[in-house]
Amino acid sequence: MKFTFGTATFSLALLASTPLMGGISFTQNASAQNIATHPVKSSVLIKQDVVRKTLRNGLRVIVVKDPLAPVVTAQISYLVGSNQAPAGFPGTAHALEHMMFRGSTGLDKDQLAVLGAQLGGSYNAFTTENVTQYYYTAPAEDLNIMLKIEALRMGGLSLNAADWEKERGAIEQEVSRDLSNPIYKYVSELQKIMFDGTPYEHDALGTRPSFNKTTVAMLRKFYETYYAPNNAILVISGDVDPSQALAQVEKDFGSIPRKDIPKTKPITLKPIKAQTLTYPTDFPTSLVTIAWRMPGEKSQNFAVADILSDVISSQRGALYGLVPQGKALMADFEYVPKGEVGFGVAIAAFPKGQDYKPVLNEVKQILQNIHEHGVAPELVEAAKRKEIASLAFSANSITGLASSWSTALAFQGLNDPNEMVAAYQAVTPEQVNTLAKQILNPDEAITAILTPENSGKPISNKGYGGAESFASVPNKPVKLPEWAESALKKLNIPKESAAPSDIMLSNGIRLIVQPIHVSNTISIFGQIRQNPSLQEGKGKEGIAGITDDMFKYGTKTLDRLAFRKAVDDIAADVSAGSDFSLSVLTPDFDRGVQLLADNELNPAFDQKFFDIVKQQTSQSLVGLYQSPGYHFSRAITKAINPPNDLSLRQANPQEVMKLTLQDLNEFYKKSFRPDLTTIVVAGNITPEQAKATVEKYFGQWKAEGPKPDLNMPTRPNSKSSDVHVPDKSAVQNSVALVESIGLDVHHPDHYLLNLGNEVLSGGFAGRFYKDLRVKTGYVYNVNSDFSWSQTRGAYSISFGADPNKVALARKAALKDLTAMQTAPVTDDELQLAKASLLRSIPLQEASIDGIASRYLTYTSLGLPLNTSHVAAEAYYKATATEIQKAFQTYVRPKDLAQIIKGPATP
Repeated sequence: MKFTFGTATFSLALLASTPLMGGISFTQNASAQNIATHPVKSSVLIKQDVVRKTLRNGLRVIVVKDPLAPVVTAQISYLVGSNQAPAGFPGTAHALEHMMFRGSTGLDKDQLAVLGAQLGGSYNAFTTENVTQYYYTAPAEDLNIMLKIEALRMGGLSLNAADWEKERGAIEQEVSRDLSNPIYKYVSELQKIMFDGTPYEHDALGTRPSFNKTTVAMLRKFYETYYAPNNAILVISGDVDPSQALAQVEKDFGSIPRKDIPKTKPITLKPIKAQTLTYPTDFPTSLVTIAWRMPGEKSQNFAVADILSDVISSQRGALYGLVPQGKALMADFEYVPKGEVGFGVAIAAFPKGQDYKPVLNEVKQILQNIHEHGVAPELVEAAKRKEIASLAFSANSITGLASSWSTALAFQGLNDPNEMVAAYQAVTPEQVNTLAKQILNPDEAITAILTPENSGKPISNKGYGGAESFASVPNKPVKLPEWAESALKKLNIPKESAAPSDIMLSNGIRLIVQPIHVSNTISIFGQIRQNPSLQEGKGKEGIAGITDDMFKYGTKTLDRLAFRKAVDDIAADVSAGSDFSLSVLTPDFDRGVQLLADNELNPAFDQKFFDIVKQQTSQSLVGLYQSPGYHFSRAITKAINPPNDLSLRQANPQEVMKLTLQDLNEFYKKSFRPDLTTIVVAGNITPEQAKATVEKYFGQWKAEGPKPDLNMPTRPNSKSSDVHVPDKSAVQNSVALVESIGLDVHHPDHYLLNLGNEVLSGGFAGRFYKDLRVKTGYVYNVNSDFSWSQTRGAYSISFGADPNKVALARKAALKDLTAMQTAPVTDDELQLAKASLLRSIPLQEASIDGIASRYLTYTSLGLPLNTSHVAAEAYYKATATEIQKAFQTYVRPKDLAQIIKGPATP
């Protein structure tokens, strides 16, 4: 569940389930024995090319072929997490997860970092209460390298004291980051109340005091006890030959001995008594929440609980209905299953400064009504259709497909993710109502009020001095093992992918069709190019956002509830606005496009809902403009733009209330134009079918008047500045170093800067990561990025650090940045950066979402659809001298502005 108000976005589920070190979070399901008796009869199931085997040492292996792209994902899940940690050391599993990246027998930490970067993909890990997972996604040709890495880590981890001392600092920065998030604090307290006396009372993160007492000997004991092939599940998906992949797994993992794994002790839950919690936050709006204990992911009632959650959160339900009634800014219900236990949270947002009692009473009454009287059977059936259909979309992402199998086997105890279809089909309205009666007991509800507090206005200081002069530090070449060197030493330009059908419709819509026959689904992604800074009239700021919000309220032919029912009837996802989309099963494509077009071209724009949305927007802006997150992002925007730049325009809450329905209709008529629209269709369809259907429903859409120029004017170079944004709720500082760049996306030199940035910020092997985390422990994460538009560019370095480490981290970052100008990057760095970027290009095609996003990005930037191939050729030919010159020409370390959010720094 995400709450989005202006620039602030929060995810309760992400924080609650604590997937540590980034990555993906799984929702887990019922055990296999509870659902195997139900027959599976569904047209959405896919016959996948799957090979399974359990090795003699107990390692369970599943290989699933998915020819979507020349990419492979490998996910190895160890059936151990924070629940198995020693008493008083809840972060042991998390600490060990970090140390798995510090080297093993036959592969030291530097070699591992270089390999991770050279593979060009994404590799990381996360820890939960019951499972710790490590995952790689890379070109399919490199599967053998990925498997060898995981086998070496399973067979013999290095675990030395010096590495732990460095990694301890990074983990403590991660703890500080999460402790700076009010939602994390709330969820931590909620788990303590819900699951007191069980391992679930602590999340998997750990605490700084416990990390200070943790020793390498403790970590080794944990590793030796639980990291074994018979306590792990390996899932491989992608464009691979399953039998060959399985043979390679046997070769790499087969000799690792099994171990006797301790049995997990059963847990006993204590009774819960209703209570109310209060928390100050740095959010722009106030929140009320009501939480209940719910069944866990392995419960016989998981599928029932999941459907109940879907029904409560349905846009046709009474809880969401608080939003169109103007009683809440948002309302939702989130179900967080966690092993043997779980919890659900009803949440509603309301304007800062208003009394919480009316909203809280509304939410209580709605949930009490469900508790006493149950839910509508038609909403149960709609939720079942939606959950079953969603399983069909897993093959649309190579990583998503692997995740669905890992979830089923490692987290749920199932044999196959498709078994969940049977579980959902078996759910009845009576079961849902029985569970609602059982769990939504007001005597066991934990209520929380989260209230924003003002943290003060940003403080502008004198410039902090920009860059200092540093001598470049020589980089020691890393010699890879022979098995990796031979596979990765040669650079290749990736094979250019098959071009999609690129069709211009008569009304100016650009239609891009990519047939992909990996699932029985079709997806549409649409974008109407807009620039509110140029298109909103003076005094009409905010009308673009209000217009987008109004699409949720039905069409001229179907009111809000009727439209949502029509969407539910075909188990589709439909969203409309300046960005629009449709996800639908292939047989329902025509009806899905009809509904999407009706929503996009014939929005209701009802006066009643306009008044509600206008007031909600104004109220949200009042809170937003007082929030530290807003001041932080606003300071960044001001730092890179000249005074009075059009990008600095923003809505005034009082002026928003003066907007009229006529203003909305005029903006819609001028800004929603087919000749500014790109539609990407991807999935189980032919170009001819896609063109015929899109023309059928979007063909009558016509543009009026000349097409506007939506490109911002060029801007001068920004100058150094220093702003501190106070944030009372934060323990850690968020830091951004930013500047404008006198270059745009059409200039070929931007490829040189991208390549140089890979040297700086290319994952675990980048200079920033090595100098700010690995060597010093100043930060947990550090990133740098060039952003490009058709007329502008910008550069940023961002990191989080404790107040006493901000200056040290900044100095180290500027040292690395300045070194890019004073000396060419080394041959090893250049080869590594090229390998990373070249190998990452195929990964853009590893999901239907990724394919569509790439095409929409290219069209919005005015670039050809084969830009990834153009970029590959530029990266391949680039020299170290050219990169150095580009950094000398365009990057200005002394002009970097510094914006800090959080506590005061020394």
